[in-house]
Amino acid sequence: MYEQESHSLLNAILDDLKPEIIRQDLRHFYTRLGANFYAIYSLFHNLYGHREDFQAQMLSLVETMAKGYINRSAELEKVDIERERDHNWFLSQKWVGMALYTNGFAENLADLTNKTPYLMELGINMVHIMPILKCPIGKSDGGYAISDFRQIDERVGNLDDLALVAKDFRKRDILLVLDIVLNHTSDEHEWAQKAIQGEQRYQDYYFTFDNREIPDMFEQTMPQIFPETDPGNFTWNEDMQKWVMTVFHDYQWDLNYSNPKVFIEMLDIILFWANQGVDVLRLDAVAFLWKKIGTSCQNERNAHLILQLLKDCCQVTAPGVLFIAEAIVAPVEVIKYFGEDAIIAKECEIAYNATFMALLWDGIATHNAKLLYQGLKNLPAKLERATWLNYARCHDDIGFGFDDNDVRAAGYEPYAHRQFLIDYFSGQFETSPARGEVFMRDEVTGDARICGSLASLVGLEAGIESNDQELINNAINRILLVHSLILSFGGIPLLYNGDALGVVNDYSYRDDEGKRDDNRWLHRPKINWERAELRKKQGTIEYVLFNALKKMIAIRKETSAFADFNNREILDTDNEHLLCYMRFDHQRPSERILVVANFDSNPQYLDLDRVNNRGFNLHGQKIDLYTGTKPAQFENRIVLSPYQFYWMTTV
Repeated sequence: MYEQESHSLLNAILDDLKPEIIRQDLRHFYTRLGANFYAIYSLFHNLYGHREDFQAQMLSLVETMAKGYINRSAELEKVDIERERDHNWFLSQKWVGMALYTNGFAENLADLTNKTPYLMELGINMVHIMPILKCPIGKSDGGYAISDFRQIDERVGNLDDLALVAKDFRKRDILLVLDIVLNHTSDEHEWAQKAIQGEQRYQDYYFTFDNREIPDMFEQTMPQIFPETDPGNFTWNEDMQKWVMTVFHDYQWDLNYSNPKVFIEMLDIILFWANQGVDVLRLDAVAFLWKKIGTSCQNERNAHLILQLLKDCCQVTAPGVLFIAEAIVAPVEVIKYFGEDAIIAKECEIAYNATFMALLWDGIATHNAKLLYQGLKNLPAKLERATWLNYARCHDDIGFGFDDNDVRAAGYEPYAHRQFLIDYFSGQFETSPARGEVFMRDEVTGDARICGSLASLVGLEAGIESNDQELINNAINRILLVHSLILSFGGIPLLYNGDALGVVNDYSYRDDEGKRDDNRWLHRPKINWERAELRKKQGTIEYVLFNALKKMIAIRKETSAFADFNNREILDTDNEHLLCYMRFDHQRPSERILVVANFDSNPQYLDLDRVNNRGFNLHGQKIDLYTGTKPAQFENRIVLSPYQFYWMTTV
């Protein structure tokens, strides 16, 4: 869009660019900058237009984008152009992800390429390497307290090692995903250290106050993230003699995005990692980016403007790079992190489907799909050119953040139901086989979350301990059940390291002084590669799980109806134990897949008359894509065994 004022400013900025920038070949850069500049100018003006140095900051912003473009390799520029031509490339059903810690999956970054054959064997072609940037020993929040945004932590490797990983992944068509922590830094970061030394420029990078007057005003409406270990949202720094905003941990200082220098610094960091060959950047804690007195300081309007501005700027320099929004918030809020456009994601192309994850765990605990159905039915529709990241487990705790209205519609009282779920997954409920631990119970609200590996939470650990084959079989079937849904729901499925092998809780964290106060390490295991070899030995748990998931992934990749083009319809089965939805090929709508899953420990049936008017051929021969067999059927009813699923089509 051409707008006279903004483009007059653009011309002035281009005239003032540094000589070393002007001399470069910037054809694609200028084309993209011209196309995006009005949006960039508008957003930047909305956020920072009141400042006297606005034009100087705009010049700095454009120079940062230009510098990022100049430093982008010809190979990555070619990838950008290919992805611009095929702008829906990430909506394909071919992508299947895995999240892993480098030194949990391999010895270090250099060793990671030795493990690539395992990923390819399973069918993984998108790898989220958990935080690897430099962080303090001990006070690291699992790698999310960054002390240097441009250096790899020496405990896992260096930039040269990452370059080899990126090259290996690109050769094998594997997407590389890395974290960028946008909301905060470690108190050992250079910026924080300079702030402590009294430099006003860097104190302005954070929220620092001489007394409690303003912090107390913030505290009136801000919730606590870690009430047990880090109560409150501010920490007194003795050396600086100031209060600092520390929403997460006392050693993580929140960045002040009302300062444009902070925004430009973080954009420069994003472009730096894009130029290291990263395909997807996971933007951590995006809901917290803007702080405003009188609010929860989450999901603020300006936080979305910051993300929109980051996306527009990245589109100019590195348009082939995607953003993941790590916003574990209510469904009505998380959908906003795709952006405001009717079709195209203007903030982040990908967002965690935390609601789906939490609802799956509810189905496991209750043995029914009442709340799961209700929550998915009311899940807001995403944009056409955006997608969910669907997962059963991640590195973090599990919170039960579904909508209270959905809980009531399913027939539960919200508070009591959440307490049941906490008791169930911590093994305190009488019939529960789960082996989880309670995380961050808030004694005031009663709220709490759950830690534990997928295998331990569904009963595999308990089954192995008691040598109960029925419990083991049920746990295996539950693991496959939830994966059948994240692989078929619509979006990019994200498996978690160890889940394909049935890895149970790792209690060794209790003996580690740097980890014992954070029981999320319970489900952050180090893979035993000797045990992993059991995936090749028939009759083992590892063999059953790995090969079943490998088969599911292969079928998903061949099934175009599993691509994500808003081609899903949630169906009412009139059976509270079943979840059922229809997937259809967006180019050939007559080609349909009926997904149905039984959450109960007893056999259940699906009445086909309930789905007949949804385009599914009632009279055609039915085939389950997963088993290749005809589902058991009596009259117009399909029978499902305990914890069984079907990916059903007609021929």
